[in-house]
Amino acid sequence: MAVPTLCGTAFFSISPTQTEGLLIMEWNTPVSMPKASFSFSHRDTIMILGSCFAGEIGEKLREDRFDVDINPFGTLYNPASIALSVRRLLEPEPFTASDLFEHEGVYHSFAHHSRFSYISEKEALENMNRQLQSSSGNLACSSRLIITFGTAYVYRLKTGGQVVSNCHKLPERMFERERLSVESITGEWDALLSSLWEVNPGLRVLFTVSPIRHWKDGAHHNQLSKSALLLAIHALQTSHPERTGYFPAYEIMMDELRDYRFYASDMLHPSPSAVEYICERFYRSFLSSESQTIVKEWEAIRKALEHKPLQPQSPSYRQFILQTLLKAESLSGKFPYFDTSKDVERLRSMLT
Repeated sequence: MAVPTLCGTAFFSISPTQTEGLLIMEWNTPVSMPKASFSFSHRDTIMILGSCFAGEIGEKLREDRFDVDINPFGTLYNPASIALSVRRLLEPEPFTASDLFEHEGVYHSFAHHSRFSYISEKEALENMNRQLQSSSGNLACSSRLIITFGTAYVYRLKTGGQVVSNCHKLPERMFERERLSVESITGEWDALLSSLWEVNPGLRVLFTVSPIRHWKDGAHHNQLSKSALLLAIHALQTSHPERTGYFPAYEIMMDELRDYRFYASDMLHPSPSAVEYICERFYRSFLSSESQTIVKEWEAIRKALEHKPLQPQSPSYRQFILQTLLKAESLSGKFPYFDTSKDVERLRSMLT
C-alpha cells in the first residue's frame, strides 16, 4: 500500500489483522528466520568463536546458565584466523616461547587477542596453554558450535606470509592486507568441517555474520567483505544442510534495526538495546521450547537475586526472598539438569 508523504510516497506492509477496527501497520521489513535442523538447549555443551558480537551472544547464554565456552583465543574477526584456532583446538600442541614475540615490554601471540598478552612470557604461555587444553576438551564433547565471521579482510606478515589474528599495534609496514575470496573461505572451512565431524560426529555448527561494520575498510569495501562472508556461508550450508545452520544477525541489524538510534556512540557497533533485540530473535528461533521456558523462569529468579532492597530485614522482603526460593526449587525440580543448588543455598542464607 502506498502512502503519500511530504517527500513523495512511502511504502509499508499492512497486517491482515485488525485491532478495534484499525489495520496494524509494520514500519520495518522483518527478516524471516532460516529453518535449521537443530536447536540449542541447556542440555547442550556450546562453543562460540569469532568477533566481539559472538562474545556478546555468548555472555547472554552464560547469564542464562547455558554451558558455553566463549572465544578461547580471544576475539577473532576473519574466517582464516578462526579456522586456524579450531585446528589448534583439534590438535592442541602447546604454545612455546617461539610462538610469542615481545613488543614494548609485553609478550603477544599472533594467534591470540591481546587479552592473552602479558608482561611475563611465562605467564602468557601458562594462560594460553591452560585455555587451550580446557577448550580442546570442550570442543571434542560439544554438541553445538557458533561461528561468527566479522570481516573477509586479513593481515599477513610480510615475512613468512602468516595470517595473524591480531596485529597488536605493530607497524603497518610489517603486514600485507588482502580480502579472502569466497572460494578460499569455503575451501578451507569445508575441509575443516570434515575434520571436526571426524572427531565429533554429533556436532552442529551455526554460522552468523557480525552486524558490526568494519568502517576502516570503507563503506564499499565493508559491503564487499560482508558479501564474501555471506556467500561463503551459503555455500557451506548448501553442502552440509543437515549439520549447519545460519542466524541472520547482520540482516536483522541492516533491515529490522535500520536506524542510527540502534548503534552505539561510534555508529559502528550495535547499541545494548540492539544486541538485546538480536539475542531475543536468536532465542525465539533457535532455543528449544524447554529452554525457552527455563530462560523465562530463570530471568525472574536472576533479577530477584540481583535486587538490592532498601530494607533487607522487612517482612515484605523476606516474603519476596521466600517466593524466589520456592521458584528456584521448583525450576530445578522440573528440570534437574538446570542446577540452582547454589542459588537455593544463597537464598536460604538470606532468610537466616
